[in-house]
Amino acid sequence: MTGEAARATLRAALREPQQERSRATRQRLLGAAVECLCELGWLRTSVSVVAERAGVSRGAAQHYFPTREDLFTTAIEYMAQVRMAEVRRSSAGLPDGAGRTEAVVSLLMTYYTGPLFRAALQVWVAASADESLRAQVLPLERKVALAAHREAVELLGADERAPGVRELVQATLDLARGLALADFLSDDTRRREGIIRQWAATLDTALKRPPGT
Repeated sequence: MTGEAARATLRAALREPQQERSRATRQRLLGAAVECLCELGWLRTSVSVVAERAGVSRGAAQHYFPTREDLFTTAIEYMAQVRMAEVRRSSAGLPDGAGRTEAVVSLLMTYYTGPLFRAALQVWVAASADESLRAQVLPLERKVALAAHREAVELLGADERAPGVRELVQATLDLARGLALADFLSDDTRRREGIIRQWAATLDTALKRPPGT
């Protein structure tokens, strides 16, 4: 190996740990942004607050995310991807046959509950009164919604070529999001379980499946 080749190999070896540290710092910032939005709300969550939560300097945070809007929209997208990956992993344990549709609807509900949904809601409300933020949020919302729709189609085994099926899948996701909103201020578990059970029966009928499959 020549001297130049050896130096290139050394530079690459040094760069890899640095890139890994950079990824870890970025992920800490994104996770901290979601936590702060969920706990403190939009008005009290600044880049400085997020940086402190993540254990980095404000300057380091701005190196990765030049604006507040960049940080929060990227955080929502990143955590949505993480949450959807968790849903996919959980789907491996769903039953086949009896009870599957209800189990799928319940699983899809989890995508819209918890800290991610609460954080996203803070951003949506802020975007409704801020045109520049709304311009960033709308494409993100479409992207996240499309990914959720595709996952729902796959989990439900729905054939969207049949009339009305696409709308039924979307109604399932809209229902999940609406129920998550109802749970925002108080525990709505009991009522939600009954609604999920009834909607699953409606889906089975509409998708022409035997009841409870």
